[in-house]
Amino acid sequence: MKTTHQIVYTTLICFAAMTAANAQVQRLPLDSVLARVAANPALQAYDARVNAQNAYAAGAKSLDAPKISAGQYQVPYQPSPNGGSFMIEAEQLFNNPAKLNAKEDYMKGMSKVTVEDKNYLKNQLIARAKQYYNERIVLEKKLALLQITQSLLEYMLKDANIRLTYGKEKLSNIYKAKADLFELDNIREQLSNEVNQKNIMLNTLMTRDKHTAFIVDTSVVLKDYEIAKTDTATLANARSDIKGLNRNIELQQLNAQMEYSKRKPDFGIQAAHMLSYGGYPNQYILMASITIPIAPWASKEYKANIKGIRYEVEELQQKKLDMLNQAEGQLTGLSTNIASKKRQLKNYQQNIIPALQNGYKTALQAYDQNTGDLPSVLNGIKDLQMARMECLDRLQELLTLQVAYERENESN
Repeated sequence: MKTTHQIVYTTLICFAAMTAANAQVQRLPLDSVLARVAANPALQAYDARVNAQNAYAAGAKSLDAPKISAGQYQVPYQPSPNGGSFMIEAEQLFNNPAKLNAKEDYMKGMSKVTVEDKNYLKNQLIARAKQYYNERIVLEKKLALLQITQSLLEYMLKDANIRLTYGKEKLSNIYKAKADLFELDNIREQLSNEVNQKNIMLNTLMTRDKHTAFIVDTSVVLKDYEIAKTDTATLANARSDIKGLNRNIELQQLNAQMEYSKRKPDFGIQAAHMLSYGGYPNQYILMASITIPIAPWASKEYKANIKGIRYEVEELQQKKLDMLNQAEGQLTGLSTNIASKKRQLKNYQQNIIPALQNGYKTALQAYDQNTGDLPSVLNGIKDLQMARMECLDRLQELLTLQVAYERENESN
């Protein structure tokens, strides 16, 4: 009979063969995946919007087009010694420089809001990529676990068939071992399908052909987020959605300055030259104009707008406080949950799985000594596999919480 070392050696040989078969498949570590996700078209669309808003801001200080007029001026319908004149006139309105500066500042502020909107979406896409990648890692570990279980079952089935020839084993037990072995095929098929689904999702985020196969780095790094401390000041500086609210508040303040600048007057100039008919001397017009926006009937609009903007700023500030409070609560809850999952994972690794391993070894030893039966060994293998699968499920839950913490804290 094969020893446990021989079984492990055979399993390693199988893994080496699988690795050689996958040598042509591209290996993508997590940082490479995230770099590709950062080039997602959805994020590039925000870059285009930022460029557009900056382009619009470049024309914020332009003046209104000049106005030129030409035609008959004060020409009588009936013949008269005073035959009127032919007039050429030009007008230009000069907007107050304070208004133009305020408008330019407001338009430049719009692109800053868009930049934070892009950063928020980028954080969400990166979190999704991390989640899919971690799920793929755990699926690979489960497939490797199935390979080990399959090797154990195949060994037991071979041993049982030898015993059957000597009348030391029941045929029903052999059928049970075969059923357990075939059951692994269904589990493997399900896990392989999930691996393909995660590949499609990751390829979609990386904007690649959806069926491109690649290998992931199955090493896992667990962070100590359960002992991390959070405060609203750190969150305000880290989270793009909160920084987006800050940019929106700044934008509304710039909007208020733009409205306040409407109280400043605009200037205009008008020049005209008249070629008189009937021998009369030529004439000209040269006039300057100024608007009076502080007139009560003209100032009502911008005063009302300024008042409304103040309320909008207050709304954004309250929304920011609520968002910070919610984020701090989320992170506190996640860190507590992470600590719990780590304790569960440790219990599986240090207590539950070793106990089941000892139970399996005891059943196997009894079977080798003809004092035990095959179903007890098969149950030991099955219980051990289920516990290891549950351990991997806890690991997946822990990684999911870790990604959620990084998404909330925006620590990518």
